Amino acid sequence: MEPTEQHDHDEMWVDGEAGPVVRPYAMTRGRTQPTSGNFDLVSIIMTIRQISGSDIIDLGPEHEAIVQRCQRPTSVAELSAHLDLPVGTIRVLLGDLLSRVLIVATNPDPVPGDDIFETVIHGIQRL
Repeated sequence: MEPTEQHDHDEMWVDGEAGPVVRPYAMTRGRTQPTSGNFDLVSIIMTIRQISGSDIIDLGPEHEAIVQRCQRPTSVAELSAHLDLPVGTIRVLLGDLLSRVLIVATNPDPVPGDDIFETVIHGIQRL
C-alpha cells in the first residue's frame, strides 16, 4: 500500500472533531451495558481501594483514570466530562470496577411525586 493510500485509510477511522471513531467500542470490547450496577447520570462514585496487581488483568488506562478521579465523590456525568468519554462507555467501565469491588456507587433518592407536593401545599394552606 502506498503511503497516500494508508493515510486515506487512517482518516476513515478518525473524525477531526470527534477523535477516533472506534475507541469507546474498543475500550468496552463491544459491550453496551455494564456487567454489574445501575448508574444514573447523578450516581455518585467513590473509590474504595486502589487497583492492585491482580486487578490489572482486563483493566485499561481508562479504568485507572476513573479510580484516580473518584478518590473524592464524583458523579457519572462529571466522569464523562472529565475523561471526555460517552456516558455509555463510562457506565460499562464502572460496571467492571464495581464487580472488582474497586468502587462504590450511591444512587440518589428518587424525586418525590406530585402527591407529596400537593400534601405539603394543603398542609401550608391549613396553617
